[in-house]
Amino acid sequence: MGWLDALRGIAALVVVFDHSSYTFMAEFRRELMPHFNTSRYGIMVFFLVSGYIIPASLERRGCVRTFWIGRIFRVHPLWAAVVTMVLALDLWGVAERRDFEGQSVGAVAVAHVTMLQELLGTPSLLLVLWTLSYEMAFYLLVVALFTVRLHQRSAAVAVTLAVLAAVSVTIGVVLPASALSGRVGTGTLIASASVAMVVAICCASSTSPALRVFGGLSGGVLALVLVPLNGTVPMWEGLVILAVMFLGTAVHRAEHRQITWWHAAGTAVVVVACAVASAYRYGDGDHFTRRGWIVAFLLAVLTFGAGMAARRRHMPRGLTGLGTISYSVYLVHPVLLTVIDGSIGRWRRDDLVLEVAFFAVLLPLCLLTHRYIEAPGHAWGRKLARRVQPP
Repeated sequence: MGWLDALRGIAALVVVFDHSSYTFMAEFRRELMPHFNTSRYGIMVFFLVSGYIIPASLERRGCVRTFWIGRIFRVHPLWAAVVTMVLALDLWGVAERRDFEGQSVGAVAVAHVTMLQELLGTPSLLLVLWTLSYEMAFYLLVVALFTVRLHQRSAAVAVTLAVLAAVSVTIGVVLPASALSGRVGTGTLIASASVAMVVAICCASSTSPALRVFGGLSGGVLALVLVPLNGTVPMWEGLVILAVMFLGTAVHRAEHRQITWWHAAGTAVVVVACAVASAYRYGDGDHFTRRGWIVAFLLAVLTFGAGMAARRRHMPRGLTGLGTISYSVYLVHPVLLTVIDGSIGRWRRDDLVLEVAFFAVLLPLCLLTHRYIEAPGHAWGRKLARRVQPP
């Protein structure tokens, strides 16, 4: 799986550059973004990699319970450490407090613990956390398909979601951000969705076949309601994100001869065509240019394809190592940027030396967070999963 680590490493570098360019390369960023959205490029590569490997992880285990244990211990320990640091910086007056629009501390905390905060009308404490909400929705859908034994229909799911995205733009379905929260109330939605998610995970992890199916379907329905109706990205993009992840799954199935390569290629053509058409039809906005998004999306797909083609070749050790710590890189870099912005401030002119220096400070720090937070958490998750793994 060295090629997957290499792709994660590339995606992490691009996302870090995207965010750090606000501080060190603002002029260059203003010129680049209309033509190439670096953030969307890195994120789409991450989503393709997740789609390739996450369902395979569940199917290898063959157990929803151990899958959720593995995901929780893989994602939450570093997430908790980073959120704690952000709150501490806020108390020290270094970080700028985000506006939660009158939401209670309890509601904000619950929304973040579920990692669905971006789909529950709650601004993320750190901007990068928004993608984890879509990852969590994908997990719920993957478990839903697994519990009803439709998990090998990944290609059909990807095509369906992509076509729905294109149709929604074509007929002009435009919802405001967090539309469902505005209708039923953010607090009510957080409470009901959080309870539904806990019940879904517990039931899907049960030994009872009926409860497993009920839990899986409940979680899947929750994801399919929240992503299109309560996301902060446009409806079409939320559906495209899910389609892209299931495209990654379809590629995995083709590689393992569960579907034909022609089937996977056809799926890729439909997903790419619908995504590009949706972005083009959506048009340009205040913070969105169709050219920048489309170029980034196509390059992300090509990057994943190139990685797939080179999967049997030796990958550069630096890239695979960077991929190993990519989750730390993704979560830690905005905290370091917060410290810099809050203490020193942003540079008015581009400074490539400072940009490189930022990476030189960040990467050793991420090695430490991976070794002392990520790796132990992952080990604890594996140990617990072995204990509860059914015969």
